[in-house]
Amino acid sequence: MSWFESLILGLVQGLTEFLPISSSAHLRLTAAFAGWHDPGAAFTAITQIGTEAAVLIYFRKDIARIISTWFRSLFKKALRSEQDAKMGWLVIVGSIPIGVLGLAFKDQIEGPFRDLRLIATTLIVMGVVLGIADRLAARDEEGGRHRAIRERKTLRELSVKDGLIFGLCQAMALIPGVSRSGATISGGLLLGFTREAAARYSFLLAIPAVLASGAFEIKDVVEDPGHISWGPTIFATVIAFVVGYVVIAWFMKFISSKSFMPFVIYRIALGIALFILVGTDVLSPHAGESGQ
Repeated sequence: MSWFESLILGLVQGLTEFLPISSSAHLRLTAAFAGWHDPGAAFTAITQIGTEAAVLIYFRKDIARIISTWFRSLFKKALRSEQDAKMGWLVIVGSIPIGVLGLAFKDQIEGPFRDLRLIATTLIVMGVVLGIADRLAARDEEGGRHRAIRERKTLRELSVKDGLIFGLCQAMALIPGVSRSGATISGGLLLGFTREAAARYSFLLAIPAVLASGAFEIKDVVEDPGHISWGPTIFATVIAFVVGYVVIAWFMKFISSKSFMPFVIYRIALGIALFILVGTDVLSPHAGESGQ
């Protein structure tokens, strides 16, 4: 991997990680369209550490409060009813599905799941799901001629059952094209949570999953360093961190008053375009893999 490739891929990772359009799909597509080798699941997992570092800094006060209260609640029973202590457990519970499924389907994630036809399918399907979830949220928030405004749930009403459902939605993002934020936010909206609550829990839930995934891939790469360029990969990770922080700040403001429909339209249009390109043999479904 060249330094120029790492610059572009780092920008793509930072721009797309927190938007509901799938960073792994865009890394894969960028390589395919540019004629580069697929950066691979290891590169994706490591550069995601950069974007998660942006999450850690952006939500540092929330995270510090949650960790502190959760840890102290292990020894002080009175603190166990505190919202931050509960949130600590809910993040742990919600992280279980992706941990189990990530280990179970590791080979598929690094191989068959990166087929461009599957990515096109997940882009479209999850785009439709996000659109439906967003429309239901808008209907509750706006009411209507024959409907009263319906109050949506906040994170204070998040239950263990909700946390597990969020976690299962996050696990779907193991397939490129689904989008971690897209799946978890869609799940949250369908469960009746506000856009802000769904996005905030989505970002918090991603922290242990992404850091664990990155650490796991780093361990494998250290044992077999021949298939990754460390310099360009670290450079891409730093770029992803800087760009990712800016995107988080923008996205949290955006969702407070805007619809997700622009992302829905983009996902569906990209998926259709990808099907056309693959179907007309302009692009191979395995472009970039094994030197193609």
